[in-house]
Amino acid sequence: MRKLVIGDIHSGLRALEQLLERAEVTKEDHLIFLGDYVDGWSTAVETVDFLINLKDGWNCTFIRGNHDELCKEWMITKKENPQWLAHGGIATRDSYLRANRVTWDRHLDFYTGMQNYYLDEKNRLFLHAGFTNLKGVAFEYFDQLFYWDRTLWELAKALNPNIDIDHKNFPMRLKNYTEIFIGHTPISKAGVVIPQNSANVWNMDTGAAFKGCLTAMDIDTKQFWQSEPVYTFYPGEKGRNQSIPS
Repeated sequence: MRKLVIGDIHSGLRALEQLLERAEVTKEDHLIFLGDYVDGWSTAVETVDFLINLKDGWNCTFIRGNHDELCKEWMITKKENPQWLAHGGIATRDSYLRANRVTWDRHLDFYTGMQNYYLDEKNRLFLHAGFTNLKGVAFEYFDQLFYWDRTLWELAKALNPNIDIDHKNFPMRLKNYTEIFIGHTPISKAGVVIPQNSANVWNMDTGAAFKGCLTAMDIDTKQFWQSEPVYTFYPGEKGRNQSIPS
């Protein structure tokens, strides 16, 4: 069984379908999705429908992203957060306004049932953004940090690339886990990039909401697969290229 970690989708269903085909995914694989399933391209409802159907009979783990939480809040309160709308929410809102009540209820159950993080048997951590507690995720004070924090990636990027995890100066926050897999912060908005590794942290957000691809990686071998640039599946749409990621 392979464990495949998949970066931020941002409603790019057509790219996701191509990616799973290129990775030759089967029901024997464990698929770990890092969140941000919506906000970007026009197929938000269709993307979540696909993911809900995929988990029936497949081994899937769905991590909560900040955009998923923003979408859920709008669906519950009907209050249009200007920040959300400016960063991909308009396309998601319009997609849901075309859907029926049964779909809304089904999707709300999906958003509510997501995990803030997943820790596997080899002490590898998967979450959307980060955490701040030096003792690890089990001791974090604020759940919102799991899908909003950027300091974990900033910390990993600031380290000397030659520092070893056993070194006395290796940050305790990172040392709690063998490896950490995140999304949330696009490696690039301008074009095709590959997953990036700093210290023991892997960033899987390869800019699918902008000009980049959607990426899946085998966490054991580090072999990865990518879709074509997601915007090429949505001619005439801008995705989140008109905004700065938040």
